Amino acid sequence: MILKKIKSSIVTAAVTTMLLAPSATALAAEYPTAPIQVAVAYGPGGATDFQARIATMMAGNEKYLNMPIVIFNKPGAGGQKGWNWYASSASTDGHQLAAYNVPHFIAQSLKFDTSYNIDNLEPIANWGADPAVLIVPADSPFNSAGDLVAWSKANPGKLTVSGAGLYVGHHIASLQLDKAADISTKYIPAGGGVAAMKMVLGSQVMAGFNNLSDAYRQGDRIKILAVADNQREESFLPDVPTLKEQGIDVDDSSVNFRGIMARKGTPPEVIEFLAERVHLMFQDGKVAKKMKAGGSPMRIMSRAEVKQMWVERQAYLDDLLAGL
Repeated sequence: MILKKIKSSIVTAAVTTMLLAPSATALAAEYPTAPIQVAVAYGPGGATDFQARIATMMAGNEKYLNMPIVIFNKPGAGGQKGWNWYASSASTDGHQLAAYNVPHFIAQSLKFDTSYNIDNLEPIANWGADPAVLIVPADSPFNSAGDLVAWSKANPGKLTVSGAGLYVGHHIASLQLDKAADISTKYIPAGGGVAAMKMVLGSQVMAGFNNLSDAYRQGDRIKILAVADNQREESFLPDVPTLKEQGIDVDDSSVNFRGIMARKGTPPEVIEFLAERVHLMFQDGKVAKKMKAGGSPMRIMSRAEVKQMWVERQAYLDDLLAGL
């Protein structure tokens, strides 16, 4: 009799708990309750900022998030300032998200004492893959990657190359170029892609690595010598060969993947809701049209695909950056 009463109490308690606990569907239906903020760890006007505003412009549509997304910038130290703030101080209710850049945040987490890594951030979806391109001033004597490599071999350590920061995609591409071509260049972190581009435009450096999307918008103000990827970017730079095509074995490890992430600790049902809706939002025709007009390559990936990409990139970067 006592055993029956105990069993009955356990069943009653379990049912009561189930009735009182909000379901994932119910929680998702209540979210979001206010505009969603997305932190961009780079300054206004750069490729990440420019693309994030386009990629999220349809958020207010009821079939996506039914609430607008507001972009705010937290630049500094090649993204470290913004991502450190996000991983340590942002809310975990799903109303503060962040844009990620890979390989940037992964490489930094391996080389610096950061608050962020792939284990305490949750990918939502990826909107783009922006290759690094090798650029020089319009009046540069270099007309190919081969010209630049030959000069660097004849003048070891004297070729200056700008990039957005330390251990960002531009720096990874520069390290790969040095290793593959057996040259020694002087990499100069500029504190952002816009600043790095200005150094090339003003001939303060002899060359630079920058985002394809940023370089494409410069027109004939610069020369684009090569793409650091496994294949040409046929949509925007069909006539620009890859470094591989020019005999320099550099793959796609510096390609800048961009997307949206949440802090670990965000409710799973909110993450699932975002993963579904943001992935669909990135595929909206209006977003695609505006991205193409801005010279921004898109590569839409689901949460599961991004998770796998993060793990693969970390394994490669662990090897590339060992000993540096």
